[in-house]
Amino acid sequence: MTRQYRMTALAGVAVMAAGGLAFQMAGAAETVKAPPASAQSAASVSEPYAPPLREPDENNLYWGDLHLHTNQSPDAYLNGTRAVSPDEAFRFARGEAVEADNGMMVRLRRPLDFLAVTDHAEYLGVFPRIDAKDPVLDGWDLAKEWGGYLASSDRISLGKAFADAIQSSDAAFRTPEALDRTIWGEVADRADANNEPGRFTALIGYEWTSMISGDNLHRVVLLRDGAADAKKVRPFTAQDSVDPEDLWKALAGYEAKGVVALAIAHNGNVSNGRMFSPNRENGQPLNAKYAEMRSRWEPVYEVTQVKGDGETHPSLSPEDEFADFETWDQGNITLSARKQPWMLEYEYARSGLRNGLLLERKLGVNPFKFGMIGSTDMHTGLSTTEEDNFWGKFLESEPSGARWKEKMSAILQESWELGAAGLAGVWAPENTRKAIFEALMRRETYATTGSRIRLRFFGGWDFARDDIDRPDYARFGYRHGVPMGGDLGRTEGRRAPSFLVHAVRDPDGAYLDRVQVVKGWLDNKGQTHEKVYDVALSNGRKVGSNGKAPPVGSTVNLKQASFTNAIGAPELATWWQDPDFDAGQPAFYYVRVIEIPRPRWTAYDEKYFGVTMPGNVRRVVQDRAYSSPIWYNP
Repeated sequence: MTRQYRMTALAGVAVMAAGGLAFQMAGAAETVKAPPASAQSAASVSEPYAPPLREPDENNLYWGDLHLHTNQSPDAYLNGTRAVSPDEAFRFARGEAVEADNGMMVRLRRPLDFLAVTDHAEYLGVFPRIDAKDPVLDGWDLAKEWGGYLASSDRISLGKAFADAIQSSDAAFRTPEALDRTIWGEVADRADANNEPGRFTALIGYEWTSMISGDNLHRVVLLRDGAADAKKVRPFTAQDSVDPEDLWKALAGYEAKGVVALAIAHNGNVSNGRMFSPNRENGQPLNAKYAEMRSRWEPVYEVTQVKGDGETHPSLSPEDEFADFETWDQGNITLSARKQPWMLEYEYARSGLRNGLLLERKLGVNPFKFGMIGSTDMHTGLSTTEEDNFWGKFLESEPSGARWKEKMSAILQESWELGAAGLAGVWAPENTRKAIFEALMRRETYATTGSRIRLRFFGGWDFARDDIDRPDYARFGYRHGVPMGGDLGRTEGRRAPSFLVHAVRDPDGAYLDRVQVVKGWLDNKGQTHEKVYDVALSNGRKVGSNGKAPPVGSTVNLKQASFTNAIGAPELATWWQDPDFDAGQPAFYYVRVIEIPRPRWTAYDEKYFGVTMPGNVRRVVQDRAYSSPIWYNP
């Protein structure tokens, strides 16, 4: 049963206002306005005129970026990000105008609700101080050597020296402890200064930058609370260890000091088979302890960002017509080793989720039970995901007529291969550090590749077809099922679970092509499988006998870098029940929402700057959203 609407999402606002509900800022006390006296009966009114705006088991949608770099990251600084500090990054995310490093004044059309500035832990904040000849560096021989390279503009020698030092355990290459604590304290204080509970959340974090033989194992580390707690600990760096298990032990050490944290992995697509490997970094197979630690400390995975999309790969999902999206699959993060076909299974989220079911049967714990988020990984200090105003990853890829054809650095591909992605959607009761963090821990989150698609997803055993038509379907979903990120335990009988799905277009973006449910399961022989179901289609289309729906079409005009919403639907909502359910087989389900085609950022650049790009440059994109899964385990 599918519902479509051809009306603006704002239509409901007037209705709610007319109903007499009083709106207040998140976190404030909620009020209910009584009806006029003339509308009340002589008998006393025992029930309120309208329900509260948000009951305790409901949540609001907040948008943010949990992975952003500023001039405090050494690679960002060395690649030209000098002016944009964490303060400018937070101001920009809040909607203020700032000056980018290319000299342009920039401002977001729509501010974010939350941001984590996550500069690299290795040499955090060191290079701006070297350039400024900060006396706190006096006596540190490495800073003196690197200062000479900076003064002579010898980027080649500096780059080589930095690459050799970044993961070295030699004490000579470590930032002095006193300086390390000073810089980290400033990072935490800057986040506190920009944090405004209920209006804007500034999270404290950093990036652990493990690269084993150039294979990416990076993690963002986020802290739940404020600067006072952050100063009790130090960032864990790749110089401490490149093994994720040691990072998790460090986070357990944080917790022993009362500091609550989590880690978010990203870019498995450039890990050359390490991200979701069946083996530990010591070469031994995964064990129950590993699975428990990873599940405990890494509740969500960054499935999409500027360096490619990580949901799945066409060779892993050959029946999935939407699998080849913003694909980066040439090698590891440094391009020092080529990709081999066997590696792909251990690099992408969908195959990781599938293998998690298999490992849970063997180990008793699922090490790859993660929710989905998107973030940018921009190194400009500017969190931008709009196709028509994409700002690039480093200074070299910021807007210019040449950015599409230039190499940004030795460790990245050509500029045109960057994706204008992504965003984290978080369902939380209020816009505060604790609420955002707890939503991540329970995986009530989803990823988009840049659009602000509104997505809800509930699973349960007793949903009826017409429950999606309830005005309060979300409240009903929470009370009678589980939201994205949740678990469905076994129920009596062998009936299949059913799901409520509701997707609404980005109000400033493209209409929706379709809504899909992606299912993965483990059969009785220990083999994993996957299937993609089209559960809601726009424009009255139907799934054909071949199991595929006809394409939605395209309104893209590449010459003008434009499109219209003459096709697709602004909203798709449906009830769906698994037709292939087996009560004895563990499974996961997640939602993928696909927009209609529109110009990619490269098409906008081509028109704006008057350049002609080679034929291999992608110019059209169908942005999308990925919900966190709902798991069924018998």
